[in-house]
Amino acid sequence: MKIIFFGTPDYVVPIVDHLHKVFHVTKQKESGVIAVVTQPPKQVGRDRLIDHSPVDKWAWCKKIQIITNIKTQELPVADLGVVAAYGVLIPKNCIDHFPYGIVNIHPSLLPAFRGASPVQAALVTGTNPTGLTVIQMDELMDHGQIISQFKEEVLPDDTTESLRVRLFDRSAKFLTDLLPNYLAKKIRPKSQDDQKATFTKTVTRDDGYIPPDILQLVTGDQWSKKEAELKINFIKDYSLRCTPETIYRFICAMTPWPGAWTKIVIGDPRSVKSEKRLKVLEAHLSQSNSHQPQLVLDLVQLESKNPVSWEEFKRGYPSVILTTEGE
Repeated sequence: MKIIFFGTPDYVVPIVDHLHKVFHVTKQKESGVIAVVTQPPKQVGRDRLIDHSPVDKWAWCKKIQIITNIKTQELPVADLGVVAAYGVLIPKNCIDHFPYGIVNIHPSLLPAFRGASPVQAALVTGTNPTGLTVIQMDELMDHGQIISQFKEEVLPDDTTESLRVRLFDRSAKFLTDLLPNYLAKKIRPKSQDDQKATFTKTVTRDDGYIPPDILQLVTGDQWSKKEAELKINFIKDYSLRCTPETIYRFICAMTPWPGAWTKIVIGDPRSVKSEKRLKVLEAHLSQSNSHQPQLVLDLVQLESKNPVSWEEFKRGYPSVILTTEGE
């Protein structure tokens, strides 16, 4: 079995590694994962050093062919393609290159949360359980027929990082157990119900913004007397009803990137204002005197400063105020 793996970030390396271990035959020159397709190297840092993707680094160590542009580089002959967080829509002619097509590993229970940010969407919306789906790839985004799925419980303190790592780690063995029956045509894939499809797009740096008035609302004792909504730009047609619980979930969804943040004003508001960005790095839910949950900020970071506890921050900036957008 010859496999080409399409993927980029560190959390999919366990999948390509397990695929290669299971399907590589020592006495056969080309078997297992014979090539990877990954995002090209990028310049990072002040020194603009070249940084290769984690999948690229894995393949280099294994002396496996690395492809960074499927438009200009020819794919070797292979039986099956496997995609996990590659980051680019794969054209139909590339799918047709493989006798068994391409299977795609998507971290949601499709048709829920098609698109680039399914793990963040599950956390923000409070979807529990979430899960992972293996589909036959077609030319549309996360649209192909479902081969199999598994469910995964979302833990109370899960962040995007912890939930995503757990889903992809579990998917490595799930996929290798699944493929022999799929390739032997013992599994009949099922079409998705497009009427139930929901959609996500790539999270941007600005998507982590929490308006200051909402942050004040959910960290105070009187939040239940007011209602507010936060438009979630990376989930199509979705707004979040703001409570301490939902904003806590939002903070978890924005961890580790782009991070939840708000705007503050440093200094006397009657003089020259100095507006700064304040990141919320850690928070937790606590019971208040009114027996209602309250959002408690634990660790924050003012732009250009080191992270500090919320209490330490308030001692250092006793006159700080939250500012609403446009003030």
